[in-house]
Amino acid sequence: MAVRALWWSGDGLDLIDQRELPARTRIRHLRTLPQVAEAIRGMAVRGAPAIGAAAAYGMALAQRSRRMPPDRAARLLAATRPTARDLFVGIEVARAAWAAGGDALAAAEGYRRAIVEECHAIGRAGAPLLARKERVLTHCNAGALATVEWGTALAPIRVAHDEGRKLFVWVDETRPLLQGSRLTAWELAQERIPHAIIADNAAGYFMQRGEVDAIIVGADRIAANGDFANKIGTYEKAVLAREHGIPFYVAAPWSTFDPGTPRGDRIPVEERGPDEVLRLSGVATAPRRSRARNPAFDVTPHRFVRGFITPAGVLTSRQLGPALRAHARRAVDAPRRAAEQLT
Repeated sequence: MAVRALWWSGDGLDLIDQRELPARTRIRHLRTLPQVAEAIRGMAVRGAPAIGAAAAYGMALAQRSRRMPPDRAARLLAATRPTARDLFVGIEVARAAWAAGGDALAAAEGYRRAIVEECHAIGRAGAPLLARKERVLTHCNAGALATVEWGTALAPIRVAHDEGRKLFVWVDETRPLLQGSRLTAWELAQERIPHAIIADNAAGYFMQRGEVDAIIVGADRIAANGDFANKIGTYEKAVLAREHGIPFYVAAPWSTFDPGTPRGDRIPVEERGPDEVLRLSGVATAPRRSRARNPAFDVTPHRFVRGFITPAGVLTSRQLGPALRAHARRAVDAPRRAAEQLT
């Protein structure tokens, strides 16, 4: 893919600072674990799979510095974005290699490679779903920026576009940080995929008018029963999709599935600072004495999901069960095997 969210470069981690887009493309070079932790916490890098990869590289930087043991480094990173399941998988892949006397950098590289391969497989699995569904709505950013390359929700759209299908994408702006209008639209524009940005609260209008054929979103954590956490506003889209008979899909790699969390009400939901709601690009958008609440995610029950687009194909929530446990284990095994090929 033309867009890569992050990569290893010499003595550190390079990544696109997503806070700067679309005004400018700024590459940040991170050389220490605290720099990586702050980049994750401050959302210079975001999107569950990309967060997981960044965290794995952060562990590699900590191993190279020899300034802290692996468990302490893992705790520092784990405190950054608690909702994203991939964060903890990325940490564990590198921590296990380090604790066993291996190379955390090779493990991180293997993890990144596995994510890219799985996201491409998601694209191939999901593209057939769009054979007769030309107008697709997505929420937040689940493209290459959020997943290293390819994307999750955008991967089927990219594959279908590459196959010559005529698609149109509705891009929710995604308040309060505008990941849709700033990032998803930027990615689609890079590849000349037709799209239009809409206000979050306009999605129902277009569904009611019959102008949305399918909805595909990513996820930050998927519980064992199929309930899932994604960017705030996703739950509303799923409920509206059910009302209007629009198929609603969730695209995710195995590292996003969490067999250890039985259902959605057990998923920790990050609440961020109120200034993200009260200000926009540093300019106040509310009275000085007003307060705000700012949950970063909401949890959508599995009954609203038509199918989960995975690297192994499209699964219904009824198919997750015991089979999911075996698939999710690959989130650790696949990076390990990829790392072994690099050494």
